[in-house]
Amino acid sequence: MRKPFSLLAVLLGWVLSSVIVTAQPAAPQKVKNVIYLIGDGMGVAQVTAASTANGKPLFMEQSAASGLAKTSSFDAYVTDSAAGGTALACGVKTNNHAVGVDPDGKPVRSILSYAKEAGKATGVVVTCAVTHATPGAFLAHQPHRKMQEEIAADIVEAGPEVLIGGGRQYFEKRADGRDLSAKLREEGYNVVYKLEEVVAATEGKWIGLLADQHLPKVTEGRQGMLEQSVAAAIKLLNRNENGFVLMVEGSQIDWGGHQNDYDYMTSELIDFDRAVKVARDFAAADGETLVVVTADHETGALALLGAKQEVKPVWSTKGHSAVMVPVFADGAGAAALTGVYENTEIFHRMFQALGFQQ
Repeated sequence: MRKPFSLLAVLLGWVLSSVIVTAQPAAPQKVKNVIYLIGDGMGVAQVTAASTANGKPLFMEQSAASGLAKTSSFDAYVTDSAAGGTALACGVKTNNHAVGVDPDGKPVRSILSYAKEAGKATGVVVTCAVTHATPGAFLAHQPHRKMQEEIAADIVEAGPEVLIGGGRQYFEKRADGRDLSAKLREEGYNVVYKLEEVVAATEGKWIGLLADQHLPKVTEGRQGMLEQSVAAAIKLLNRNENGFVLMVEGSQIDWGGHQNDYDYMTSELIDFDRAVKVARDFAAADGETLVVVTADHETGALALLGAKQEVKPVWSTKGHSAVMVPVFADGAGAAALTGVYENTEIFHRMFQALGFQQ
């Protein structure tokens, strides 16, 4: 004898079928701003070392999403910062030493260029010369990273609203005799040489050339400058109602690795992480900002050994390695950065999150 249907079973079936029919994928979060933080030379071992030296997890480790990026360049298994920076900035693999161009030497557009076209404000903050490899990849198009006077001229043409770092000599003490700082002032920029002036600013376009070459180490008095620079840049860029894209580089993590200097490397990475906190705090309050933290490559092929109370760093090289680097993401659209992928993918996923069209 067939059993009668239970009224409860019928109702349950109707509810489940309704859920299956009507359920829709969640709409992607709107991304208005991107803060793109690059720890030069920062591999997984470097993050582990800095976290250990810090005595507690880094802010970047507390991000909502994470992934891994492969770093080889177009012409080499081990990338340099120029090709690595170009991959991150422009989404294109290129030859080592090249900035902002493809393997044939043709200019390629960076995320900052697309942001400017979309009416957004753009900015760059670094602890090296602003004409160095990574910032050069975001703002210039040259066949070789050493062409720093040419990169400086490209930066003037690129026209970021905020630029903070070193490299004053490439603007004012040039072989061609041109004074690019004077040209920038003619175009409405405030060109200054002390960070305090940028920090105090509430409007306008600002170029802070804080050293002839590179900024000093954290251990030589730069403590706090990077986070202050990032906070100042966000304050100025956020005045644009269309949003902004800001690139920040912790440049000297790499240099500690090249010197196989554990304390130099970890102090620079912890300092960089404080800038990450500034970005994450802004994103948490803003609700429309994507924060991405990654590296162009790993430096030193670092391994960490030792006992519980003692870390023994073991360096395999004074150059770069080809190991994957971490990607951390927080804020609006962070889930798009999960997975294992080529470093060029970071550009493309940010590009899509911002709603840009090529």
